[in-house]
Amino acid sequence: MTDTPSLPEGYEISTDPARVDAERVHHWLSTDAYWALGRPPEKQDRAIHGSLNFGVYETVSGEQVAYARVITDRATFAWLCDVYVDPSARGKGVGTALVAAVRDELREYGVPRVLLATHDAHGVYEKLGFAALERPEHWMALIFGR
Repeated sequence: MTDTPSLPEGYEISTDPARVDAERVHHWLSTDAYWALGRPPEKQDRAIHGSLNFGVYETVSGEQVAYARVITDRATFAWLCDVYVDPSARGKGVGTALVAAVRDELREYGVPRVLLATHDAHGVYEKLGFAALERPEHWMALIFGR
């Protein structure tokens, strides 16, 4: 894998679910994330409560500036989703450091595979060790809709 990028000065990462600004996360995802546009708040709240959550916060104000969610059993499988960086924090390496923190924590659990889906951020994930599926024909999905 690649080196772990540093979080820019003035930011910190936390997995404390009590720190997640659920209203802010819902706003980001439901209005600006192509994969979650229009997601109802109740569905977002259930997703947060059933997941391992990572937040990036400004150290001085405590304001949340980024979010990532992982669905995992912490042993055999993980799905990284809902990765979002507020426009005010983009271009500073916050997103890359956030995904690296997720990767490193899941590695400590001994999770052998982490999957994700992306339409436009392949470069961010590739530099952190993610790659296209070697045998996509072995994977299937059951899709009920959104």
